[in-house]
Amino acid sequence: MDYVTGTKQAPAPTRYDLMVGSAVGHGLLDEDRPLVSLLDLSAVRASARALHEAFAEVAAQPQRIQHTFAVKAASLVPVLRQLNGLGIGCEVASPGELALARAAGVPAERIVLDSPAKTVAELEAALTQGIAVNVDNPQELARIDSQRTASAPAAPIGIRINPQLGAGSIDAMSTATATSKFGVALRDEGARAWLLEAFAARPWLNRLHCHTGSQGISLARLVDGVRVTYELAEEINAAAGRQQISTLDIGGGLPVNFDSDAVTPSHRDYAQLLAAEVPGLFDGRYGIVTEFGRSLLAKAGLLLARVEYTKYAGGRRIAVTHAGVQVATRTVFAPESWPLRVAAYGSDGRRKTGPVIHQDVAGPACFAGDLIARDRALPALEPGDLAALLDTGAYYASTPFGYNSLLRPAIYGFDLDAAGAPHFTVIRRAQTIEELIAESGGN
Repeated sequence: MDYVTGTKQAPAPTRYDLMVGSAVGHGLLDEDRPLVSLLDLSAVRASARALHEAFAEVAAQPQRIQHTFAVKAASLVPVLRQLNGLGIGCEVASPGELALARAAGVPAERIVLDSPAKTVAELEAALTQGIAVNVDNPQELARIDSQRTASAPAAPIGIRINPQLGAGSIDAMSTATATSKFGVALRDEGARAWLLEAFAARPWLNRLHCHTGSQGISLARLVDGVRVTYELAEEINAAAGRQQISTLDIGGGLPVNFDSDAVTPSHRDYAQLLAAEVPGLFDGRYGIVTEFGRSLLAKAGLLLARVEYTKYAGGRRIAVTHAGVQVATRTVFAPESWPLRVAAYGSDGRRKTGPVIHQDVAGPACFAGDLIARDRALPALEPGDLAALLDTGAYYASTPFGYNSLLRPAIYGFDLDAAGAPHFTVIRRAQTIEELIAESGGN
């Protein structure tokens, strides 16, 4: 049976198998470290390369295309540094995320600041450093008016619009609903006229931004949001009689397939559909900025947790592991929207085979809903076995939840050396008890 779903024949060894076996062989898990996160760095490189190639295939030559990574998807300086080296900058939404991007060596011209609650100090810092700013609302634009010097600002500045196209399958991930908190609601009475006036009065406004949502949003909906943005840019430029808007920030939000190893939809699928439906986007007149996050890293990672106990309750078998709400917050609180594949491995790091049984895979937190998988068909997990949570390279271990003061796990980058031997690099070391106490006011 399939080690993930229990419905097919077990597949040939995968890169996940190599990562797990190598982690066990390198002693990355022990009594004091029963949970670890692994990120396949070769998969990160391949994902970045595929993104560049996808847009290069459809773009005019030359056309300015700047890909940025949504820092919230993996707020880890070594990861941001690697992506910067691969030609991908950062989209940031807080002073902390901006600090992480700068610590990773990302230059200002590769950073975009998005947030619905930018302070005066944040705006001043961005303008001073030359970081691109996407203005969220009229009040924020008025702040920038008051902060500007007599000369044009050093930073590229645009306005975020909400095309109000409706929700996807996950309400919380849908940012283009009628009442979304993000951007200027384009279909509200007077909004379009205000936008035209705002650009006409400010020749230095040179960007438009739109982000319709992420997981649960279809490719067609994403493309519709870009089309609306492009058409508005054309209208503003026609009214100005010049190319006032020079750059379109089309956001990110490409959904991830959590059902199998397949990368679908791909960045190429998206770029090809954009080129077919909004051809003017790639005729060379506009620079393009993207802000992908989850779709770049999710497939590259896994969380590996030791099974501490197994038990029965009401006839249901339960495997209690060390991976729960503290690393898989969305999966625990919204399992229908954020299901994860779980793979079963023995304590030796080898994939478990044989008959499957239905069992719950539970986390360590002290509330009943801390379940990673419910009634999942897997080879029977036993104490000392390992449960691997797949497709967790984005948002999971890198965005921990402090429930029960559970320690943050170490994150290791996995790669093969020139001889093909596996090795690991520390991305973030495990949190210590002393650090937890200090963070909690103990000092």
